[in-house]
Amino acid sequence: SRMDGIKCIDLGWMSQKDPCLSGSCNPQLGDLMVGRSTQLSASSTCGLDEPQNYCIIGYLEEQKCFTCDSRLPYDRYGNTHSHRIENVITTFDPERKTKWWQSENGVHEVSIRLDLETLFQFSHLVLTFKSFRPAAMLVERSKDFGQNWKVIRYFAEDCSLWFPSVSKQPADSIDDVVCDSRYSGSDPSTNGEVVLKALDPIFELGNPYATNIQDLITVTNIRVNFTGLFTLGDTLLGRRRRNPQDKYYYALYNMVVRGHCFCHGHASRCTPVDGGRGDVFTHTAMIHGRCVCQHNTAGENCERCQDFHHDSPWRPGGENPANTCRRCNCNGHSDSCHFDASRLEATGGLSGGVCEDCRHDRMGSQCESCGPFLYQDPHRATDDPQACIPCDCDPVGSEGGGLCDALSGRCVCKENVEGRRCDQCRLGFFGLREDNPAGCQVCRCHVLGSLGSCDKLTGNCECDHLASGPQCDQCPAGFWGLGTSGFRCSPCDCDAGGAHSNMCSPQDGHCHCLPNMGGQRCSEPAPGFFLPPLDYFLYEAELAAPLLPLDPGHALQIIPRQRNDYQPLTWTGLGLVRVLAGAGLRFTVDNIPSSLDYQLVINYESEVNKTALVLVLGPIPQQTNILINFNQTAVMRIIVDARVLDSPVCLTRGSRYFVDVVFNKHSGSDGFGAHILVDSMGLIPSIEAVQDFCSQRDVDSFRQSHCIGLSVELQPEELLPKVCEGITKSLSARIHNGALLCRCNTDGSLGPSCSEVGGFCDCKPNVIGRCCDTCAPLTFDFGPDGCKPCECDPRGSLSELCEPIRGQCVCRSELTGRRCDRCQPAFWDFPSCRPCECNKLSDVCDEQTGECLHCREHATGDMCERCVEGYYGNPVSGQPCQPCLCPEVPNSGQFFATSCKQDPQSLALICKCREGHTGPRCDRCSPGFYGDLGLPGNSCKQCPCNNNINPGDRDACNSLTGECQRCLYNTMGPRCQDCKPGYYGDAMDQACKECSCDRRGTVVTECPLGSPCFCNSKTGQCPCRTGVLGILCDECADGYWNLQGASGCQACSCDFVHSFSNICDKVTGQCPCRPEFGGRQCDECGENHFGNPDVQCISCDCNIEGTEHPSCDPETGECICRVGVSGIFCDECTPGYVSEFPACNECHPCTALWAEDVTDVQRAAVRMRTFLPHNGYGNMFPGDSRHLRQMLKMHSIVVHLPLLIKTNVLSPSNVTYENKDVLFPQEVLSESAFAFGRCKMLTSIIKHQHFFPHRKLQNSIDPNMILIDPSPLLNTEINNIRLEFKNLVTRVKVKHVENSDNEDEYPEGTVVLGPCSKHCLAMIKRLHLCNHEVYFNIWVL
Repeated sequence: SRMDGIKCIDLGWMSQKDPCLSGSCNPQLGDLMVGRSTQLSASSTCGLDEPQNYCIIGYLEEQKCFTCDSRLPYDRYGNTHSHRIENVITTFDPERKTKWWQSENGVHEVSIRLDLETLFQFSHLVLTFKSFRPAAMLVERSKDFGQNWKVIRYFAEDCSLWFPSVSKQPADSIDDVVCDSRYSGSDPSTNGEVVLKALDPIFELGNPYATNIQDLITVTNIRVNFTGLFTLGDTLLGRRRRNPQDKYYYALYNMVVRGHCFCHGHASRCTPVDGGRGDVFTHTAMIHGRCVCQHNTAGENCERCQDFHHDSPWRPGGENPANTCRRCNCNGHSDSCHFDASRLEATGGLSGGVCEDCRHDRMGSQCESCGPFLYQDPHRATDDPQACIPCDCDPVGSEGGGLCDALSGRCVCKENVEGRRCDQCRLGFFGLREDNPAGCQVCRCHVLGSLGSCDKLTGNCECDHLASGPQCDQCPAGFWGLGTSGFRCSPCDCDAGGAHSNMCSPQDGHCHCLPNMGGQRCSEPAPGFFLPPLDYFLYEAELAAPLLPLDPGHALQIIPRQRNDYQPLTWTGLGLVRVLAGAGLRFTVDNIPSSLDYQLVINYESEVNKTALVLVLGPIPQQTNILINFNQTAVMRIIVDARVLDSPVCLTRGSRYFVDVVFNKHSGSDGFGAHILVDSMGLIPSIEAVQDFCSQRDVDSFRQSHCIGLSVELQPEELLPKVCEGITKSLSARIHNGALLCRCNTDGSLGPSCSEVGGFCDCKPNVIGRCCDTCAPLTFDFGPDGCKPCECDPRGSLSELCEPIRGQCVCRSELTGRRCDRCQPAFWDFPSCRPCECNKLSDVCDEQTGECLHCREHATGDMCERCVEGYYGNPVSGQPCQPCLCPEVPNSGQFFATSCKQDPQSLALICKCREGHTGPRCDRCSPGFYGDLGLPGNSCKQCPCNNNINPGDRDACNSLTGECQRCLYNTMGPRCQDCKPGYYGDAMDQACKECSCDRRGTVVTECPLGSPCFCNSKTGQCPCRTGVLGILCDECADGYWNLQGASGCQACSCDFVHSFSNICDKVTGQCPCRPEFGGRQCDECGENHFGNPDVQCISCDCNIEGTEHPSCDPETGECICRVGVSGIFCDECTPGYVSEFPACNECHPCTALWAEDVTDVQRAAVRMRTFLPHNGYGNMFPGDSRHLRQMLKMHSIVVHLPLLIKTNVLSPSNVTYENKDVLFPQEVLSESAFAFGRCKMLTSIIKHQHFFPHRKLQNSIDPNMILIDPSPLLNTEINNIRLEFKNLVTRVKVKHVENSDNEDEYPEGTVVLGPCSKHCLAMIKRLHLCNHEVYFNIWVL
């Protein structure tokens, strides 16, 4: 209890003092540099090895140099010249500005590194410089003790120059690395700071412990890299060129690295990492690195939970530290645990600790459960070591051989077991066994076939009245179900025609079908099969035999019918057969499938009513032709709506029958010789003749619905009523013993399937027949594409029908062709077909024009009336065609004429030569052609000179070889195919032009004097010198200039450092220089700059409007002013020029005279100053002081006389230049009067000096100075002044005379010199006399 009290007291004290109790806490920030001088290093320090001189930059040519000696540490009293790196650690000493760190002179690349002993949290960095701040620098951090480094920030005055790949724009996110230009300028020159914050405050900080944030603020090492010294050139040193190595360096007063030990928000103070040593001094302000962890955390940086505090996960410090590293709850049964994230998620964040090595038969994440076969005693507490007691469960029916619930002790039964001890089967299960994982097996009684559950011991079922079997899952014969139907036992309902019987499968109800029948009832044909209709047995009339005798001239005639889409089909086969009255047809029947009674059907079209006598002969055995004496005769009345023979005919399967049908005209009809059009005969089975087929009710319905008549009358595409269709399909299946194969012809049908009833295949165009195996009437050529139409030409054919295989139509005698659409050979002009007329020299002619073809005996022409080329004669008169000898016969290889003729007078042969040949027998080549005619097969060919020769020149090419010898149009070559040297273009197009190369840029050897330059004969490209380009070599390439040079274009040779590129102006050669550089090659300082371009070019700061070119001296930087401009920077007007810069117009000549006079007086005053004592008034007599003061006052007035020159007397606003006449305003007069007053006062002062006692004057002279007698100089000056005033008066008088007549032309307030001449001249004279008097008195003095 005493300890508990102490703990309460401690917690109460901590609640007042320690911020960690209320939430996240962190140690106080401090300077990480303090106490770590041995961990601080610099890559360059002045004077480490030996003393080193350095200088500082001052003003007005002042410069002081010092010595750096860092061989020993800094000592305020004994070694103040030591500038080691530890000097930058802040000490807050009053004289802290007397020590600093300094690098070696002129070293650009310098780094400062701080190595920490563990991981710290970095806040910000502050650098205070004694020197200029660096022109470029960067700061890096490391988290792995210097193994890897990351840049925090770049600093540069010109980021694009120093760090071109780094963005100089403001950062978009908190972890962007950018270049900052705010801390690299020249101002201030000392005490300038560089500030770097680890986290930029402009960004909103979300989770301070996020990975990217921690990566920014945690460090083990800090490194500052200076990469560029800030230099000023000689701007502040009188613009003298000086080596900068001794005055440019880095000097740092302070370096502050703010931060604290990194404790993840779980500690408010830290201790030394090594625990601290008693013999080692520790700085009181030092920031240590080992955290004193709170919130149940542990580790050097509080990065994990304490042992047995893993019920909640370790987290960085937050608002609720109670949720961090909670103590595990193991109910006193364990002393160790670990954190499990999946358990924390499963418990909804309540607990994540998992206890390890539970004691006292305990288990579970918190040791809260008893072990196997044990459960919690309800009368004992959870932390009681004896609280777990054994289970009481049947090992056969319970899980795990006797497991129970760990809390209640309730037995855990197997899946199909129940009871307090798990010792009996559940309802619907039986046979409890230990080896059964489920305990009991399920009862297999069929739900629909049984009346309830099974016996729990035996498993026997109690069946329904229609069910049987041990499991009540079987139906009696003729029934099915229970298996898959979901119903109780149902009748089979097999089709009477398609099934063998009415028995079906007891599982799925499928009946036992006849061949090729399908469906559960066997009522549908299988795919690819069909059920024949009632009129399936159809016998076409066109295939029947006529009954003899027939009357002469009355043969059977087939009438074809053309099928179309707009007319219904009322026939089958090819068409109908016309039968005259009294004649008949014999149909052969030999395909009876079953022995039944059949009704005969006659399909026809009749013009009059007739009766038909039907005689059925048979049966006839298939193997013999002997008639058996079995005759059945029936007479039926043939009318349009009664086609069925009323009396059935019994036909036997396997026998052959002849059915003779004789048509007689009805007794009541008129007309003689009328005929009937017969289509076919059919056989329809009688439903009554099929045994055990259907009930009497079905037969009655079949008759009442007129199913037989409908099956005959309906078209193939029309459907029977449902009653007729069902009985018809069943009857068809019974008669044919199942369904029949479709047998669709692969060439004539669109697919292998056919209609289920009737078996009609889907035929291709012009194909008919149930199996699509016959061409339709008026078509032929049965094949994969169907049948083609006959298209017999009615002008030449005798019938529309054609031969079904080849499609040959029946033609008239003089016509031929498949369609009878052209004349026979030797005839033309279809359809009249006239004989050909070819002078007996051809047997064929063109069918359209009659032009003779294939003329014989070398004849040709429309009627073979003339000879072919190379032959002569007259076929019309009977003279045969004979060969021309030019010089040999045609087809001999040496025949060179197109034709010949015989002179009627001389009978001499005259040859008409082919092109290129000449001579009486065409045995020579024409000019412009060549060839060796002595060789067989040769002929004269045109000279291959590409039209570049004179075709009339016999010697233009070699007559045997064809080589060109006299090329024209500036061409050359064996075929005149190339341009001559010095020419280019397309020689084939006579377009060879002279090369127009620029000789300045063309290779000298390719441009001989006196001839054109040589260029590419195709493109005209001239051979250019190095650095020259262009078709004519008339342009310098990039990087070259001065095409006018002796050797062509020369290289720009731009300074690669001082220029933007090596491409210069191609005329002047000027390179594109950077702003501070100039010269043609950018190797000099540029306009308004001076200095050494290899070191630095410094701006002259001259006003360009007031300078010449160049604007300043390239060595000293002194500005070179233009005339009328003066000043250090050429930014003000010179005396004697109007003061409005930059115009600086020259003033009137009078101003110059006035300035000279005033200047003379000023010089005299300067000389007079030599008479004044240098040692003040100490040696003067009492009476001399007043006179000396007057003399000094006079000297002051004389000194200020030049102000008159700079007044506004002759300013541009008051002076008008007009015809070179000067107009003086009123102010001039007043200023002149003022000057005169000053002059008189000066005279008075000088006169008073005349009365100085001689001894006083001697006493006033400085004995240390040499006194020169000024009398001769004064005489000369006085004479000069008198002469100048005299000239001035003369000039003014002249101007007075010139301007006296036009004083009205000037504005009001302006006094013209003419009218005011008396006053103006008087004033000038008075000034002249005054000046004379001044000099006289000075001379007397």
